[in-house]
Amino acid sequence: MAAKQSEEASRDSSGGKNERTRLIARIRMFNPKEIFTWQLAKTVAMGQGLAALICGTAITSQYLATDFHVNTPMLQSFLNYALLCVTYTTMLLFRTGDGNILQILKRRWWKYILLGLVDVEANYAVVKAYQYTTLTSIQLLDCFVIPVLMVLSCWVLKTHYRPVHYVTVCICLFGVGAMVGADLLAGRDQGSTANILLGDGLVLVSASLYAVSNVGQEYTVKNLSREEFLGMIGLFGTIISTIQMVILERSEFAAIQWNWQVSLLFCGYGLCMYSLYSCMPLVVKRSSATSVNLSLLTADLFSLFCGLFLFQYKFSGLYLVSLVIILIGFITFNAVATPSGPPDPAPSSSSSVIWEEGCYDNPAAIHIHNDITIKEVAVMMTAEVDAVAGGRSTRM
Repeated sequence: MAAKQSEEASRDSSGGKNERTRLIARIRMFNPKEIFTWQLAKTVAMGQGLAALICGTAITSQYLATDFHVNTPMLQSFLNYALLCVTYTTMLLFRTGDGNILQILKRRWWKYILLGLVDVEANYAVVKAYQYTTLTSIQLLDCFVIPVLMVLSCWVLKTHYRPVHYVTVCICLFGVGAMVGADLLAGRDQGSTANILLGDGLVLVSASLYAVSNVGQEYTVKNLSREEFLGMIGLFGTIISTIQMVILERSEFAAIQWNWQVSLLFCGYGLCMYSLYSCMPLVVKRSSATSVNLSLLTADLFSLFCGLFLFQYKFSGLYLVSLVIILIGFITFNAVATPSGPPDPAPSSSSSVIWEEGCYDNPAAIHIHNDITIKEVAVMMTAEVDAVAGGRSTRM
């Protein structure tokens, strides 16, 4: 009995020593150059590029609504889906083998119909929410997409988040809180209060639908292809948005007074959305859908900075504070690797190769993780050798 207790005590002590050795190894081997790499810088820059595109859609939409009294969210979405359909669906038509559009529709048609419906309704719900609730509520509740996305990523993509990832998400949300506080101080609590409960509910529904769409996008991009996702979303998004536009926006479309300015704003919105949808899968493949949504939190700030010159918004120093906080959280999130379990085998012959390359949600952090692990092992082996040598010397 005493021997067993002594063995357990020795195991506990050795486990504690290993943990302390690992912590010491991390401290000794920490090198900022290994964390802040060019790969991380590219991911951050691409994420902020996406935020700038969302800023472009917000500005063009605001000009259409305020200066020309145009409120046609489905028409604007139709332009984006139509461009995607013309570009990427056409590419799938000329592919051969499993990547051909007929083979894709034969195997996964119902999945892409659901994904297209989810994406269209997510865009529609958040625009509709502006008619019922305030800008502050929308900015705060729209962040609901991140916790939903993390839950879905753990469940569907088998992503294993570490404590630092949850901390960095909280940091980013704190930055959003600072931005909303700056809006309130500047008197920018715009929007309607016709039915706040309905408006807030629409925002939460939109955030949940966006999370589902983004998880589907990440799975498709990392295991099938970017062109397949965009081609199918373009095809079914065009069909669904056309039907919904004919049913819901006939009178608004007929009331539009067309001129070169309105046409230019519609074109600007469509190109920004088309560029956003085309580039977002590239960033998702480099990092993850959660990471991309964290980077998009700065889109509202970019819109506010543009509004200082275009719409005479009042400046607040909290805007800069919130921008720095969000960027710190986003960079830290991407600096730590998030390993994922393998998904179900895809029918594509190249899927296994794609998964081997993308077994981490943020590949920019893989070499950092591996390098630190190797150095940890080296330090632990050195410590064990020293301990053994020290034990022998004491016995002698």
